[in-house]
Amino acid sequence: MQCELPENPSSPDEIRGILENYRVIAVVGLSPKPDRPSHRVSAYMQEQGYRIIPVHPIAEEILGEKAWPSLEAIPAEEGVEIVNLFRPPDKVPPHVEEAIRIKAKVVWMQEGIVNNEAAKRAKEAGLEVVQGRCLLKEHKLL
Repeated sequence: MQCELPENPSSPDEIRGILENYRVIAVVGLSPKPDRPSHRVSAYMQEQGYRIIPVHPIAEEILGEKAWPSLEAIPAEEGVEIVNLFRPPDKVPPHVEEAIRIKAKVVWMQEGIVNNEAAKRAKEAGLEVVQGRCLLKEHKLL
């Protein structure tokens, strides 16, 4: 399977704006296992002062935060701004639809995750989109 490349990739200024303006990150696919990339990236972002909201179908708590089974299960008052996806590209579309319904501001697909159709759908709904980029690496570049 060939890796898809992002159409209209995010500029450094767009990424900087996202990381400077939004502080609440719902992480879909956040593993409770400390050796997994989703856990390491989320722990780093939490250490940098971002609020992490785990989205995991089974776990009750990850990184000291209550885990929710879906984006739509997260109470609106939590104010999810960024939806960070650690899901295979073919599993991204339903999460993008949820992100739209909960009025998130950004859909961020982690390194190696690109789904141009889902990205287009998110952009049409007014969300900012980052594809195929690591949140931790991009934050460190600031």
